[in-house]
Parts: sequence; structure tokens; C-alpha cells
Amino acid sequence: MEISNDSGIKKPKRLTSVVWNHFERVRKADVCYAVCVHCNKKLSGSSNSGTTHLRNHLIRCLKRSNFDVSQLLAAKRRKKDTAVSVANLSYDEGQAKEEYIKPTIIKFEPEHKKDEIINFGGRKFDQEKSRLDLAHMIILHGYPLNMVEHVGFKVFVKNLQPLFEFMPNSGIEVSCMEIYMKEKQKVYNMINKSHGRINLSIEMWSSVESCSYLCIAAHYIDEGWMLQKKILNFVTLDPSHTEDLLPEVIIKCLNEWDIDCKLFALTLDDFSIDGDITLRIKQQISEKRSFINTRQLLDIRSAGHLLSSMVQDATEALHEVIEKIRDSIRYIRSSQVVQGKFNEIAQQAGINSQKALFLDFPAQWKSTYLMLETAVEYKTVFALFQEQDSSYSSAISDEEWEWATSVTGYLKLIVEITNVFSGNWSPTANIYFPEICDIHIQLIDWCRSSDNFISSLAMKMKGRFDKYWGKCSTALAVAAILDPRFKMKLVEYYYSQIYGSTALDRIKEVSGVIKELFNAYSICSTMVDQGSTLPGISLPSSSYDARDRLKGFDKFLHETSQSQSMASDLDKYLEEPIFPRNSDFNILNWWRVHMPRYPILSMMARDILGTPMSTMAPELAFGIGGRVLDPARAALNPDTRQALICTHDWLQNESGDLNQSSSHFALPLLVDSN
Repeated sequence: MEISNDSGIKKPKRLTSVVWNHFERVRKADVCYAVCVHCNKKLSGSSNSGTTHLRNHLIRCLKRSNFDVSQLLAAKRRKKDTAVSVANLSYDEGQAKEEYIKPTIIKFEPEHKKDEIINFGGRKFDQEKSRLDLAHMIILHGYPLNMVEHVGFKVFVKNLQPLFEFMPNSGIEVSCMEIYMKEKQKVYNMINKSHGRINLSIEMWSSVESCSYLCIAAHYIDEGWMLQKKILNFVTLDPSHTEDLLPEVIIKCLNEWDIDCKLFALTLDDFSIDGDITLRIKQQISEKRSFINTRQLLDIRSAGHLLSSMVQDATEALHEVIEKIRDSIRYIRSSQVVQGKFNEIAQQAGINSQKALFLDFPAQWKSTYLMLETAVEYKTVFALFQEQDSSYSSAISDEEWEWATSVTGYLKLIVEITNVFSGNWSPTANIYFPEICDIHIQLIDWCRSSDNFISSLAMKMKGRFDKYWGKCSTALAVAAILDPRFKMKLVEYYYSQIYGSTALDRIKEVSGVIKELFNAYSICSTMVDQGSTLPGISLPSSSYDARDRLKGFDKFLHETSQSQSMASDLDKYLEEPIFPRNSDFNILNWWRVHMPRYPILSMMARDILGTPMSTMAPELAFGIGGRVLDPARAALNPDTRQALICTHDWLQNESGDLNQSSSHFALPLLVDSN
């Protein structure tokens, strides 16, 4: 029914809101209505009603033509709040204020060319740039590629910018690959311009489909003495791949990035992997460089994975007792009556602990440790409770409580050390030696226990530890010596406790290694002065030696010039007093400042301190299991998967966001190994 104006009604005042372009204001008797020009729906049109309900109707109106309501409403807000500025789609700041937009009918034209720049409302819309911005966003935040096909996303973008040309899943994949290639070149240039050597970490990933992946990352200290980590490759391993093929995969990565001549150390996450892998890699690239004769420095195993495996040994050995404790806690928490009786006994026994019993989350071993720690405090209460409640069937013997107490002590030490490792998002190699030595000393003591259960568990853990110590102790010690707060004194302190009467021989071995390494760097520096190589990149190549009739002269010159300043660089460092320990000490800043004083030693320190002594991600430090790729990334083809994961890492570091939880796919899933 149409409503017409009464001729006797006074003409209303001028309507200023932009929404009145879509409504006709009429009166009937004493009531004022607003009638939608699209669907003829009547709404309140009095001056006291405002216009919010009219705007809401416009958004929902099904018969409305393709008006850009968001533009109209935004224009009204801009007219009211003239101080508001709008950023363009590429997040550039300083966008000029837009003028009021006169309401017009805007048709969405999907056939615009991708590279066409369109002037819209005082702003330039660039389809190509918007496409790359969208791909950049997907990579940086780990969004699924198929989000571009989601209805909600399309509605949002259309209301925001109706001229944006949507692309299929395959189209955004092409854009992501384009960004990957561009960023890869930047990382390539960055790594190859670095004067220091490159350390590689090798980490195994898996997926719920039981596929295996190899994540290869470069670690180095840049010219500004900042520790850098860049994921170079994310390789999808064929099911037929065996451990013997790992060297070929790693060599391919080295060749692709042209860093085979710069390799200094290789860190593997699983210390049980055959140690010949590093040796085979060295043999395959020995034609391009002469390796430093300190093999221990080139074969590192992850300290974080060592701690995780020791925790697994402890919890497996105490498995039956842990299950009894879990059942006991479940029973006590089964009703308020039982809980009240337990609390009453605790008060009578004089237990004043503020901790409440709780069940652990088995996939997080730290929660198991906390459950045990709390339960041990109530062990007396559990014994008394057993006597007063005949329904309680998970009784724990005194001997089992002793086992639980000892294992909790083991886990407490590992928790404290894991906190040190995982609490540092940019860990240098010097922080590991004292922590690993503390474990070594404790294992020696635990093995002396008169209890067969405790001593056998300690022996199993020590056997695993000794294998790690044999590979990594020298590298750990050398890194600690290059900490000016410790130097040789820390090695002397710990080795005297670990080795006893044979400590002096062990200390001499470490001293010999660091001197041998320093001599190699000194020879390299001599050849730099002659223009044969770049500082810190590599030792002389065999191809150079083959052409040089005086290839032994540089070594002879160095050995007969020990009294010169170059040879005294290391001695000067070791003889000077140690630097006072303080909580805000930054070792990389110290070496940056003292680089002119120790030119050769600082070159060596840069390579050693940048060696990753652990590949365990902080968010996985207390987890049972390893990194598991999410199903969305696992479903992609290998090239796209590698591009997204690598570029995400590069863009995230470039933006300064080191919090891995900002990524949907970089967060590993915690998978119970049982």
C-alpha cells in the first residue's frame, strides 16, 4: 500500500544522512515513516528514531540494487569525523583523506585486467599489488590456500573492495611461489655475503599420514653480531628413503644454496643416528675445501633431544607407579566426600602444602613431573588414607614412593635445565656446557645408588648420555672457553669433578683442540692478506693447492711466526682476567666490541657461538613426540609445501616476529609416542 503525503503537513527539515538516498520520508496522521525505495518496507522515520535501523535494513535488503552500502556509510562517517585517515590495502601509512562520495550505483566488473590500476573514490586500486598482498598475508600467518574460495572471505572482500578480482586456489598458489622465489634470492644473497661460516641443523618432521620430512636450517652470526636462523629447505622424503640417503639430501641443499665451502658444523636432532653421516658429507665435499682437523666440532647432536630421551627413560621405568598415582588421584577426586576425608587426614598429619593434587597431561611430561612432585608431598597422607578407606585399591608401597621421590628429583634437574635452553629464543653455544656438565655429575652420583631400581635406571640414562658426551663434549667446552666470563676456568672446574685424577689429561685435550682450531684460522687469515680467500669463509681449496707450488709455505710461515701478534691472539685472551658475571651479559655484543682486539679469535668465536647445540623448538621442550605437519600443509605438493614453510620463516624473521605461535602450520602438534 502506498502512503502519500497529506497536503496539510508542513514540509520536514532537510535530511542530511546519506541513508535517506534510499528512503522516502512520509507522514500519516501524527506518525512519520521511512519507506525503502527498493522493497517499500515501512520503518520508523521520526527524528527521535535516528538512522541506525535504516542502515541495518539497507545491508539486509534483498531487493536493493548493487549499491556499495559500506562506501555510503563510510562516507557519512568521514564527513562527521574529518580527522580519520584510511590506510590502503598494502598497509602504507599516510594515506590522504578521502572526500565525500556521492551515492552512485557501482557495478562489480570481474573482467578488469589484473594489472589495471583503477581510480576509485580518490584512491587507486591496484589488482596486482592486492593479489601479492593477499599471498603475503597467507604465507606470513599460515592461512590455508583455499581461504580465497571461502564464501565469507569473498563477501568480506567484496564489501571492502568490489573491484578486487577473485582468483582460484591455484592462482594464489602461483602468487605464493612468486613471493618465495623473490625472498629466496634475498636470503641467498644474505647468506653468501656473510663472512662467517654456516652451521646446518637437520630436523625430522612427520605428518598424521606417516609421511616424513627433513627441515634444513642455516645458523650463523651476521656482520652485526646477531644470531640468525633461516630455513633453507623443507624436503619431503620418499617412503623408500633410508638413513643412507640423508647425506645426498643434505649435499643437494648445500649445492643449491652454494654453501658447501662454508659448512662448519652439522647438528642432527636424533643423537642415535649413525655418526658416519657427517663423515660421508665431509668426504663428498672435500674436493672443494680442506676441512679443519677438529672432527668433533662438525658433528653435533641436539641437547634438547637428549634431555627428552632421558625423561622418556625415567617415565617408562616408573610407568607402573605413575599409573597407581594417577588412579589414586582419580579416586580421591571422585567425590567431595572422599576429597574431604583426604584433606582432613592431611591436616591431622601436619601437611601444609598449598599444592592440590591434579592429573597430568601425558603428552606434556612437565605436567607429569608436577603431578609426581605434588603427590610425593602427600605420600604420608596416602598411607594413612589407605588404612581408613577400604574402597581405595591403588595403594602405593613405601619402596614405590622412594622410587617416585628419586625419579622426581631427576626430572626436577632436567626441568630446570630445559627451562634454561627453551627460555632463550636466541641461544648461543656457550650456554650449554655448564648445564650438560651438571647432568653428567648427577648421573655419576645416581649410578652409585644402593637401590637396584634407581641404579639400573641411572645406568641406562648414563649410557645414552655418554654416547652424546663422546660426540659433543669438545664442542661444548670450546664454546664455553670463548665465553669471557669462564674461559678455561670453567672447563677445569667441571672436569675435575667429572674425571677426577684424569682431569688434567682431558683439559689438555680441550686446550689442544682450541689451539689447533685457532692455528687453522690464523693460516686462513694469512691467505686473506694475500688475497686468496675471504675472511672466515673457508680454508684454502684443494684446487688452489694443486696449482700452488708453495702450498706449504703459508703453514710454514705461520708455524715459524708464533711470537708475532697473530699467534698471541688466543694467548692474550686466555691470560687476561675473566669478565665479571652478571645477569644482563650479552656475549655477542662483547665479541662485537672486542673484535678489533682479537681479530682472529673473534672470527673463530663467530662460527663456534653460532653453532646450534639443540634443534628442539621451545614450544616442544616439554612435549612427548616431535614436530607434526598439519593436514592442510601435508596435502600440498612438495614444492608448494616447501615454498610456504620457508617463506613463512623468512617473512616472520624479517618482520621481527619470533613468536612461532603466530603461525597456524609452524606450531607442531604434540603426539604421544605411545
